Amino acid sequence: MFSAPFEYAAPKSLEEALSLLAERGDEAKVLAGGQSLIPLMKLRFAAPALLVDINRIDGLDYVEETGDELRIGPLARNNALAESTVLRERYPVMAAAAPLISDPLVRNLGTLAGSLAHADPAGDWGSVMLALGARLVATGPSGERVIDIDEFLQGPFTTALEPTEILTEVRVPRPTGRAGGTYLKLERKVGDFATVGAAVTLELDDGRVQRGGVALTAVGPRNLRAKAAEESLASAEPTETTFEEAAGLAAEAAEPASDLRGSADYKRETVRVFVRRGLGAAHEMATAA
Repeated sequence: MFSAPFEYAAPKSLEEALSLLAERGDEAKVLAGGQSLIPLMKLRFAAPALLVDINRIDGLDYVEETGDELRIGPLARNNALAESTVLRERYPVMAAAAPLISDPLVRNLGTLAGSLAHADPAGDWGSVMLALGARLVATGPSGERVIDIDEFLQGPFTTALEPTEILTEVRVPRPTGRAGGTYLKLERKVGDFATVGAAVTLELDDGRVQRGGVALTAVGPRNLRAKAAEESLASAEPTETTFEEAAGLAAEAAEPASDLRGSADYKRETVRVFVRRGLGAAHEMATAA
């Protein structure tokens, strides 16, 4: 099946891209990696009149730490994140998730920013960013605005981005003190969408949990933050009992539906197991010499 006819533009500056979006509004779509948008267009689930390809714009593929944040540009590819030394050393939940994004072909072109803008509830990056408390920079005709990830992800395939805006940066807080994290994903085959996914982070201070992040993939209408689980971890001793309680609360927060991939009860139990396992791994990482 072929996409509906569309116009194509390849601006060489962000200003030119924003001007095109301002002219065409919701008739236009931004193309970064295209690994989500192009299949939708081929199936005619999406039919933009104009495709604005930002790949000719220089300087948007960065992954760098600035002060107390990791900053990621809209053209930073998933493979670049999978190979990043900075992620392996200080952002382990991202380092764990990056190699699990689809398959090598998709990782070569797909981007973190594009995945977040697509807002698929089965997308892995949304949960990772929720667990980390990321902030996103949207740039439009009136300039930049910074949006918390909780506010950005609004529903299935729905975000806080305006039609005239581009997601121009992802900002991840740098962990303080001892930290660990991981991403666990149940998939039918390598490269598949998650049946269930769980992003887990821990930051420790003086033998207690300073902050815990728990977010879930593919078990609700959007990537879900397990707030009650996170609250149970705050200031708690990192014990088996603490982790079991948080895992149970995460399972309660899940909103899975029964389908060909498994029953709702099976998915909820998988959430519990993944979160408990993830917290154990994150704690071991955080306390390693």
